Amino acid sequence: MPRSPLACLIVEDQAPVAEALEVLFSLHDVPTRVAGDAAQALAVVRTGAVGVVLQDMNFAPGQTTGDEGAALFHAIRSVDPGMPVLLMTAFTSLERAVSLVKAGAVDYFGKPWDDARLVASVRALLDARQPRAQSHATDARAAAAGPDLRGIVFESAVMRRLVDLAVQVATADVPVLITGPNGVGKEKFAEIIQANSRRASRPFIAVNAGALPDSLLEAELFGVEAGAFTGAVRRRVGRFEAANGGTLFLDEIGTLSMQGQAKLLRVVQTGTFERLGSSTPARTDVRLLCATNVDLPDAIEAGQFREDLYFRLNVIELAIPPLRDRRDDILPIARSLLARHAPGGRRHALSAAAEETLLAHGWAGNVRELQNRLQRARLVAPADLLTPEDLGLGAGRDAALTARVSDDDGTERAALEELLRRHAGSVSRVAEVLGLSRQALYRRMEKHGVTLERRPRS
Repeated sequence: MPRSPLACLIVEDQAPVAEALEVLFSLHDVPTRVAGDAAQALAVVRTGAVGVVLQDMNFAPGQTTGDEGAALFHAIRSVDPGMPVLLMTAFTSLERAVSLVKAGAVDYFGKPWDDARLVASVRALLDARQPRAQSHATDARAAAAGPDLRGIVFESAVMRRLVDLAVQVATADVPVLITGPNGVGKEKFAEIIQANSRRASRPFIAVNAGALPDSLLEAELFGVEAGAFTGAVRRRVGRFEAANGGTLFLDEIGTLSMQGQAKLLRVVQTGTFERLGSSTPARTDVRLLCATNVDLPDAIEAGQFREDLYFRLNVIELAIPPLRDRRDDILPIARSLLARHAPGGRRHALSAAAEETLLAHGWAGNVRELQNRLQRARLVAPADLLTPEDLGLGAGRDAALTARVSDDDGTERAALEELLRRHAGSVSRVAEVLGLSRQALYRRMEKHGVTLERRPRS
């Protein structure tokens, strides 16, 4: 006999809420079971007829801590470790719900919920769960192939933990916040999450949110209707629409204006947006990954970033340390870069002295600076064995100043000011020395109050 389709188990003690959810799912042909408390829920899970659990965080009158929901979540995972669990929470239990997502829950939904987003999530999880019950051979082959790490190179224990976490959370369709200084490889981690997610075959769209002024933000992210303004002769698809069904990576999210943050929050909360020039909401289904080098809790304290948006984006955080704090990665990355790029067919290697120089350097620009230095060395080296002189990281004053550019405000400001004086105020040259983009250097200067000296006209 063919097996009955797996059901969504609704765990909700309030009968009107449970009934509303049953009606919603029945309208979309999603089979359901209902349990009013934890004991009933576990009994239904043990029958093997459940493909996804949608559970409330509180089951007794007056309870708002979410402790009951947390206990049920862990009990379900002990019965069936692979069971996907969706949480329903009021604002008072939001922090507890976020902690459970970090522990393995798939996602959380506020009350009142968004019907379309909730149904889409439940359907996707049921579809993903049903094939696993029918074909263990396919799962075995996928597991044997191992995760797709997108060519990332590392040796340090801290990076191993971060990569493992990225692969682990890839299958949970929740937002991820990737933090760390410029040049550490935040976009690479976004690619790893996409490649190992259920959306791997769907679009992956990367956007530098910090480079979008308010005047362009709405058009770039949400699109433009024909006739919205002079010159808009046809509809233009925005990034959210282009990424539909896949993943949208927003880099430098910490530099968004408050207006931009408000527009982004609406999409995250409702899954809808309006194209510029239109009053008709459009719906999108994207996995949102964000990255920033800004300390967002500090920005919230300063009134520069919305706390509600932060909690929406920071379901899972991957905090990538600077290269100077994981020196075990420096030489493996350098060797990999030299093996990967060989201009003119030449193969370069690092001398022992060059390796010592790389290990002793401060790497203010992180992996990006390392890439730039190796590219320079390949171009200027007279021989295939690279020396410290080829790297341009000897005992020169620039190298010493570069090593002092750290997260310490006073040290970094003094080093930046001296570098700008040494290079006659050339932002391009200082950015090259530090292995940063001009935009990233301007942000550092603004952060530490560093300004360019204006020379009087003769």
